[in-house]
Amino acid sequence: MSRLMPSRLQPLPVHRPAGVALFISLVLLLVLTIIGISAVQTTSLEVRMARNDYDTLLAFQAAESALRDAEAQVENFLNLDNFDDAGTLGLWTIADLGDPPRWETPNLWTGALSVSAPTAVDGVASAPRFIIEEAAEVQRSESIMIANNDDAGGVADRINIFRITARGVGGTAQATVTLQSTYGRIID
Repeated sequence: MSRLMPSRLQPLPVHRPAGVALFISLVLLLVLTIIGISAVQTTSLEVRMARNDYDTLLAFQAAESALRDAEAQVENFLNLDNFDDAGTLGLWTIADLGDPPRWETPNLWTGALSVSAPTAVDGVASAPRFIIEEAAEVQRSESIMIANNDDAGGVADRINIFRITARGVGGTAQATVTLQSTYGRIID
């Protein structure tokens, strides 16, 4: 009889996936990079939007300041002799029907055709400017302000109406705001 030798048990070979961990790590790194770049772009866009909002608000405040300065100037008018079609000293007659409005006149906001507002506004690219137009004269019968006033008479039977247009510039020259107001005053 022959003796049988016990056979040695050999372990089965283990198949380890080679490189799977590296692949998963690279995919996760790619996803995190895309998320980071997106966050940076979003933040950058929000900063630009906030800067533009600030510039527009600054331009609005400058235009509002110019409106107040122009209204103060109207309060000091003694007569209407300086108003003309040439816009001398920023004082204009109202444009004829069908003509472009005065505030669309070429080079209006850069030269002597408009007035630089005396009140300084910090942080703007250029000083706010304004023009004043003599718009109309309203008679007592047409004005609710005077019609209900029994003491009104003579010169007080009319109110001169002015249209004030002001343009403000923000921190950059691209941010501009144009505002208008209508202002009435009795001029003797």
